[in-house]
Amino acid sequence: MDLLLWITIGFIVIGFVVLTSMKKGMESKLAFITANMEGEESSTKVKSIIWWIVSTTAWGILSMILIILWFHNHFG
Repeated sequence: MDLLLWITIGFIVIGFVVLTSMKKGMESKLAFITANMEGEESSTKVKSIIWWIVSTTAWGILSMILIILWFHNHFG
């Protein structure tokens, strides 16, 4: 098989495992923020949730690019 295919599959699987393992922690941070709207600790938790969303979006976009690149190299 193609090396690019293995890199794509590995990137998607490892990213999915990392995101699902972090999901519970983000849910607890969100519950803490909704319960305690003010405070320094809430702002740091908001920043970590925002970075989690940004990194999840970047992972998804990069996964799509890798899949498109593999299809382009394999069938093109």
